[in-house]
Amino acid sequence: MTSAPLAATLRRIERASGALATRSVARMDDTLPWFRALPADQRSWVTLVVQAGIGSLVQWMRSPISRPKVTGDVFGAAPREMARSVTLQQALAMVKITVEVAEEQAGELAAPGEESELREAILRYSREVAFATAEVYARAAETRGAWDLRLQALLVDALLRGDPADALASRAAALGWTDLSPVSVVIGTAPGSATVADSDQIVDSLVHIGRRAGLDVLAGVQGQRLVAVLGGADDPVRATQMLLAEFGPGPVVVGHAVPTLSGAPESARAAEAGWRAVAAWPAAPRPVAAADLLPERVLAGDTEARRRLVSDVYKPLDAAGPTLVETLSVYLDSGGTLEGTARMLFVHPNTVRYRLRRISEITGLAPTNPREAFSLRLALAIGRMHGH
Repeated sequence: MTSAPLAATLRRIERASGALATRSVARMDDTLPWFRALPADQRSWVTLVVQAGIGSLVQWMRSPISRPKVTGDVFGAAPREMARSVTLQQALAMVKITVEVAEEQAGELAAPGEESELREAILRYSREVAFATAEVYARAAETRGAWDLRLQALLVDALLRGDPADALASRAAALGWTDLSPVSVVIGTAPGSATVADSDQIVDSLVHIGRRAGLDVLAGVQGQRLVAVLGGADDPVRATQMLLAEFGPGPVVVGHAVPTLSGAPESARAAEAGWRAVAAWPAAPRPVAAADLLPERVLAGDTEARRRLVSDVYKPLDAAGPTLVETLSVYLDSGGTLEGTARMLFVHPNTVRYRLRRISEITGLAPTNPREAFSLRLALAIGRMHGH
């Protein structure tokens, strides 16, 4: 390193900055296929950035003893759109080509006797520029990640509010949602008293775990609740099991699957209703499907749960004829005994067995299972009131 600036060399570099930039861009065009595909305006911006970099080299070399740190200001001429279309790897490839061109021209640029010092300065400066480039992209990624997390929180809030499908789709597209089908909503407890930073980390972890499992995941922390939207999970309950470690202690309720994100508010309403009612079933599995909480949701005043018990359980039974409804009613009232039911109906116990099997086939609920018998009893009561 010299003790005084290379004045003659620096003047030559300044005069040749335009030619150096033109040659660098021409070589990028020859050797980088992706560069040729850039729009004309972005290619012109690259030329200005290269010229700014050469000007920064001159300033950097004028302080040989205490050289200033090269910062992202070198790229200040480039618009943000360029940073979005050019990756870090591509940006470093452009830096490498510019350095190669400058090294090749070092013999012409350097004043007599200063060639080696110029080459050394170019190599050291190129290292500084590479670090500055990485720093620019790291800051951009950090900012973009923070914005994505805020946007996710807004989208989750919109889902729970039941905002229009168009608004949901536009926000999801901004987050890179690939619209995998089906879609379901999961609600559980957020870990501890999560701060904003903790919330961001929780959401980020959920998204990464989901991606490794081939799922689209959007998430947000709302007070004490952690809400996740899963895309591409054919079995939402099973998919949620992979994410359980990110939830806090307590129940995790999974809404039913819907075909697209536009139907997610429906799944969210079911999950939210199940979340409010799950305390009535202390032995509920973790995670638990909102559809398995229909009795508790009915007791909590959920009209959708009432409608489903009538449409999915009572009406199919009623349509099959009065015999099955009567048999189920007597079986439940007799404490679930075959012999007692048979005596009250004046039929053989095997007939009762057959009818109970038919009830299970029609409703998907087994009268012999205490938990499912509870659902059947509620369905009978609500169905009768509905009919009356």
